[in-house]
Amino acid sequence: MQEARPLTPAGRRIVAAAEELFYSRGITAVGVDLIAEHSGVTKRTLYNQFGSKDHLVATYLTERDQRWRSLVRAAVDASNTPAEAVTAPFEALLTWSETNTRGCAFINALAELPDPSHPAHRIAANQKLWLLNLFKELAITAGCSHPATLATQLLVLHEGAVATQPLSLGSLPESTDLARVLVQASIAPPLVT
Repeated sequence: MQEARPLTPAGRRIVAAAEELFYSRGITAVGVDLIAEHSGVTKRTLYNQFGSKDHLVATYLTERDQRWRSLVRAAVDASNTPAEAVTAPFEALLTWSETNTRGCAFINALAELPDPSHPAHRIAANQKLWLLNLFKELAITAGCSHPATLATQLLVLHEGAVATQPLSLGSLPESTDLARVLVQASIAPPLVT
């Protein structure tokens, strides 16, 4: 991937147009001509800024990942107890899902870009690993038993809620409640002596 440099105003427009198009239509279905048209730049400007569509996809996912992580961290920081912090990513997802209704851009990218050496594939995979590790760290802090197992269960539950979102099943509130039950069940009661 090319060295990251600050985006120009045109570069910002390109990323914004790419995000809208990639998320609504799919990464492989959208060509650079359409992105250039939607962002009001020439293809030459797009290539000068990003070098390739692959690097543009990686930039789009990186910026989306940064926004998601900021939202999750804010939810964790706003938690009143360590146990509440463990399920904070579910609370963040409730907010995130208000404007992101087509499922997970990272799951979609992993499906569309199966080559592990693709820069965007690595970004999407790392986003999922980050969330898994965050669940584990939060579970350890909360004193949950078997934090690695709990983290995996919470990740699967979280991702299932995201993946079923386009079906309008309303599974996110139920997933959040189930996550709370799992966390509470894993917190050992204090020993009575």
